[in-house]
Amino acid sequence: MDLISSLDLVLTIVMLLGSTLFVSPACGYDPLDPNGNITIRWDVLQKPADGHHDVRLSIVNYQLFRHIDFPGWKLSWTWQNEEVIWSITGAETTEQGDCSKFTGGNLPHCCEKKPVIIDLLPNAPFNKQVSNCCRSGILSSMLQDSVNYISAFQMNIGSADTNLNISLPTNFTLGVPGYTCGDPFRVPPTKFPEDHGRRSTQAFATWNVTCSYSQYKASSVPTCCVSLSAFYNSTIVDCPKCSCACQGQTGAKCVKPGESPPVLHLGHNGVPKPVVDCSSHMCPIKVHWHVKQSYTQYWRVKITVTNLNHARNYSEWDLVVLHPNLDNITQVFSFNYKPLNIYGNINDTGVFYGIKYYNDMLLQSGKNGNVQSELLMQKDSGTKFSFNGGWGFPRKISFNGDECVMPQPDDYPRSPNKAHFNAQTTFFSSSLVLLVSLMLLMNVLY
Repeated sequence: MDLISSLDLVLTIVMLLGSTLFVSPACGYDPLDPNGNITIRWDVLQKPADGHHDVRLSIVNYQLFRHIDFPGWKLSWTWQNEEVIWSITGAETTEQGDCSKFTGGNLPHCCEKKPVIIDLLPNAPFNKQVSNCCRSGILSSMLQDSVNYISAFQMNIGSADTNLNISLPTNFTLGVPGYTCGDPFRVPPTKFPEDHGRRSTQAFATWNVTCSYSQYKASSVPTCCVSLSAFYNSTIVDCPKCSCACQGQTGAKCVKPGESPPVLHLGHNGVPKPVVDCSSHMCPIKVHWHVKQSYTQYWRVKITVTNLNHARNYSEWDLVVLHPNLDNITQVFSFNYKPLNIYGNINDTGVFYGIKYYNDMLLQSGKNGNVQSELLMQKDSGTKFSFNGGWGFPRKISFNGDECVMPQPDDYPRSPNKAHFNAQTTFFSSSLVLLVSLMLLMNVLY
């Protein structure tokens, strides 16, 4: 094997290893939340003699920083036989379906083959509530809210044919873009604490369904971008052009300066398509990272998140930032902050999110459509800290769990010494080209 063939083989192996080790979150795996998923738990509580089952369903968000926002989850499945939902508490189905097989005044709550179940509103009657219900289908993430990351409801299910055994349904879906659910699998029965934890009861049987998220399945295009600036350079590096769409592209709606946004008719069946301010990047969300000031032992950064979408507010928003100096973060002024220590001693990633009732709601595009905070970080005592080579800028930023488009490293604002060196190099190169051109011209003339 000659040298060129050997080099080709080595390059091929390196590319294969790279594609294996560095998997994009768009493929359903996020290295910043490797165990994150939403689990649907099916607990059979009772099996009365009449053939009905009392079932408790729990939707548990085990993701660290992804949450389910408005309009919430819409749980669905497919019954294997002729099962029906006789009654339900803590939720409701969107359709009753055809219950003509049943006679009498007491009809099932739902006879659909593929029922669609939604959470109740917060002001639901008390006799229709159960614990962890009635939040309009909104699920918080584990880091932001250690209580409201679970939804639950209870059902009494039976069959139109009393001689048939009730089977576990299949084809579970969450009704939230980007999530794909697997098949149910048996797990040890769930235990329920009673009497302040002094006693526990358990389910007859428990099955789990695991649902994973893919950014690409949620949206075929990015939904946010990052711009950069620094006190030592007057250049403001905007989001890359056409980060999320291009003006004039089919389906890309935007509002020009001075124009009024179109009247939006918002329903209950889904998130409206973005109607953004016209820009070179056409992204609904823009994150700006500004290196504001440098002190002897500390340096200061200002983060601004701007909503350019006229069609949506973002509740319980969050930012995931990857930067090597987050291990020495000293103070965050107007956001909450929690580190993501998922790989032991590597502490270079953190989650920023709003303060409840203050700035946890990112309003639609307009005067109040932004949130901002400053953070103070201590300079590393070793040789790690530097403004050269774009070190002061983040390596990665995600908004609500979706990765944002970053500028190219070559476009980062340069530090003064580097900028001065580049200016000198450019001047020298330009002068050399001019001198050579003059010499050639003299040779032609004389």
